[in-house]
Amino acid sequence: MTRAVLALGSNSGDRAAHLRSAVAALAEQLIAVSGGYESPAWGGPGPDGRESAPYLNAVLLAVDAGTDPTVWLERARALERDAGRVRDPDWRYAPRTLDVDVIAVWNDGGAPVISDDPEFTLPHPRAHLRAFVLRPWLDIQPYAQLPGHGWLYDLVRADPIAADLPDLRPRADLSLEP
Repeated sequence: MTRAVLALGSNSGDRAAHLRSAVAALAEQLIAVSGGYESPAWGGPGPDGRESAPYLNAVLLAVDAGTDPTVWLERARALERDAGRVRDPDWRYAPRTLDVDVIAVWNDGGAPVISDDPEFTLPHPRAHLRAFVLRPWLDIQPYAQLPGHGWLYDLVRADPIAADLPDLRPRADLSLEP
């Protein structure tokens, strides 16, 4: 049985509906769903000069009876496709109906899966720098560790995460439970 932490984000269309749809699609695998958070978009203006809308974010903890960790990447891409996500090669931080990142995966024995495959790097290579991933993750696993980076609690208290936390707004009005 593999266990995975997935980060969800949406800043295009009905953001809450996109997150709820992803949660519903994974309902049978879910162990926990974080609260919702709103965060500023990254990357600055696009090629057309427009700024992106803020993101709604959440983190999920899920399990799968299969032992192949790549199933999580396949699910993430399928969820994005189902939400109508279109990747803009000219704008890395283009608005997204749904963004699903596989943050970390643990194998049957509970050991973290480590991968340097450019298509599926584990743990996620920038998760330790993202308040919108680490803070919601703390909601569902307060004693978790990000493999190779340490305790979440320590990571959110150190820069650059600590400096980003004031821009991350909890959204108590946003229920994502399936």
